[in-house]
Amino acid sequence: MILPIVAYGTPVLRNICKDIPADYPNLSKLIEDMWETMYHSSGVGLAAPQINKDIRLFVIDSTQIFNNQDENDKGKYPDEPGIKQVFINAHIKELHGEEWSYNEGCLSIPKIREDVFRSEEVTLEYVDENFEPFTKTFNGISARVILHEYDHIEGKLFIDYLKPLKRKLLKSKLDDISKGKVNVDYKMVFPKR
Repeated sequence: MILPIVAYGTPVLRNICKDIPADYPNLSKLIEDMWETMYHSSGVGLAAPQINKDIRLFVIDSTQIFNNQDENDKGKYPDEPGIKQVFINAHIKELHGEEWSYNEGCLSIPKIREDVFRSEEVTLEYVDENFEPFTKTFNGISARVILHEYDHIEGKLFIDYLKPLKRKLLKSKLDDISKGKVNVDYKMVFPKR
């Protein structure tokens, strides 16, 4: 089932999310719905707060980025061909490497894209959809998508990384999004006024 994506300004997007137990109700259906929602919205990642749930769950599929890149970018990133994965109860253990810039967008903040600096590598402790525990290091585009989605479960948004002047320039666009004055080809819910 395709779920509506919550828009910028919705309080859940600023919550620090809670770990969940293995017997969380209807977890496999929720994950299935998140995949369907993410693909329907042309996203490469989706975090639970974006579907109005304040739990530590996100899904990513960075293979889509590599599948859609042009020939000149082949071999540019160390994690090619990317990963498709579920992350539950994720917690960052370490960030490594230089920070690098990449143009990011967000399904909850449609029509806005900005360059964001993030670390080259992230080491995460998490469980998968079968509640198997892992501690793994990710790099390249996959690390970036993970860090973007991880921010969602920590109540942060990619625009938080922008300089104050840039945020000020985006204020009217952000206000329009929270008022529902944005056209997208996926279902959204907007903050109650």
